Amino acid sequence: MEAAADEGDAAPGRVIRHRLPERLFHWVMAASMLVLLATGFLPVIGIKFPWVTIHWIAGLVLTAAILFHVVRVSGWLGFRGMSVRLDDLRHAVRHATGRSLSGGHRSGKYELAQQLYHHTVAIIVLAAVATGIVMMAKVDTPLWQRDPYLLASYTWGIVYVVHGYAGMALITLLIVHVYFAFRPEKLWFTRSMIVGWITEREFRERFDPERWRPERRDA
Repeated sequence: MEAAADEGDAAPGRVIRHRLPERLFHWVMAASMLVLLATGFLPVIGIKFPWVTIHWIAGLVLTAAILFHVVRVSGWLGFRGMSVRLDDLRHAVRHATGRSLSGGHRSGKYELAQQLYHHTVAIIVLAAVATGIVMMAKVDTPLWQRDPYLLASYTWGIVYVVHGYAGMALITLLIVHVYFAFRPEKLWFTRSMIVGWITEREFRERFDPERWRPERRDA
């Protein structure tokens, strides 16, 4: 049933890497994070505009996207693709020290670097979202009135520090992500996040078919 529902996700002869819901989540998350970072840091460097409302609305969009992703992963996709395996770590160490494994090494759907990056982003984004939700107690919205005395001054200080450091860390991670997304040898990863597929050749060269068994379309 799922394959039929996602019939438009793939062209014949191509390997499905990201279905439409995953691609939508990625780009909604990217857009909301860019808005959050812009509205969070541009006023700090002197660019003034009514940023507060835009900031908290983008924060709610990001929160909703994350909740959608967590539900989809928990109920349909599973966590195996992002589980770090010992043999991947062993291969990375041997590669970094100039030694290679006989026969080469192919990953599952996600390479080790992608897994580690994902887990790092997840921790920092969750810290930013959690503290941002608490900070909304200081903002008047159509749904509630601000309550700046919800927490003690010392606790508010911790919340602001965590939120600020999470924002700065996300700027660094965003720069790293964009840099690798536009490297020539990584453009096929970026393409797959736009159109959803990789070629059969890319699959056979980079991935272990025992660890990742994707859906295919005949030519």
